[in-house]
Amino acid sequence: MNNAKDRYRTILGHRLFWPVAVLVVMLLANTIYRPGFLSIEVNNGHLYGTPIDILRLSAPLILVALGMTLVISTGGIDLSVGSTCAISGAIACLYISQAPDQNNLVTVFTALAMALGVALVLGAWNGVLVSVIGIQPIIATLILMVAGRGLAQLVAEGQIITINSGPFRAIGLGHFLTLPLAIFIALGAALLVAALTRRTALGMIVESVGGNREASRLAGIRSARIVFLVYVVSAACAAVAGFMMTANVSSADGNNTGLWVELDAILAVVIGGTSLAGGRFYLSGSILGALIIQTLTTTVYAMNISPQTALLFKAVVVIAVCLIQAPAFRAKFRRRGRGTPPPATPSPQQQKQEVPA
Repeated sequence: MNNAKDRYRTILGHRLFWPVAVLVVMLLANTIYRPGFLSIEVNNGHLYGTPIDILRLSAPLILVALGMTLVISTGGIDLSVGSTCAISGAIACLYISQAPDQNNLVTVFTALAMALGVALVLGAWNGVLVSVIGIQPIIATLILMVAGRGLAQLVAEGQIITINSGPFRAIGLGHFLTLPLAIFIALGAALLVAALTRRTALGMIVESVGGNREASRLAGIRSARIVFLVYVVSAACAAVAGFMMTANVSSADGNNTGLWVELDAILAVVIGGTSLAGGRFYLSGSILGALIIQTLTTTVYAMNISPQTALLFKAVVVIAVCLIQAPAFRAKFRRRGRGTPPPATPSPQQQKQEVPA
């Protein structure tokens, strides 16, 4: 009996149990509301259906969340990922739109390389401000968050750049092995980041920097370089996400591409169990958090919730997920359910008496 209780508590205490439970509940609620919600069909050798759409549309957020996870694990934050998405998408679309043949693979790969290079420079800029100059991460990245939108508008000259490039469109809407190509891109990025952080010492180094930067420095770890690196990686992930966002609509809008994706990415990381204070990070949890947020967005549209209350509905669900995931909240809730009062805090006189002479 005790072993069964221990297993039950272990399952409930697992960091991914409650996010998975919330995701399952949302899928069940959608299925009850619309019985064909989980149906998948094959058309022209490709899989189609709402679950496939959720995976495809969550791919950009998964990419941004991967980079955000590493940044947050060092105790930082990157508010500029949305602007980086807009800038990279605008540069790629601008180059392709000016090419004589927009379907030329060399043209498309050159555009992607140029945009990715600019994104790496932007990530390096954030890294220098935080790790070298010592500006607070929220302020350093807020600078690029605001200025980056202006830069994206400057690249697009205040217009929406429209292109007609099949190879570029494939990044967001193409298929491979019956599934959307975007899913494989996000999966490949996740496996690459996981291999670098979990199969090498890099992950422990990143976590040590986030746990105690001064102690890691005294232990011989070059903390500034690690912090610089995670901001560059975050920008690279945001750039690829920007390619997907612009490829989905075959156009680049410097004002709306990647708008507020930084907030969704932070929520995905928090839902996944990574602390905003830094330290231990969970890539699988961040991916699951991104799927929850995209499923929530799809639920809002599927249930015809009015736009005026859609954001409030999402906020309530996210708050509920974060609360039931918090061990302190669950412990308090269990104590109230059993009628057990919380442990009393000893008075200063009692504390003084308990101190040995």
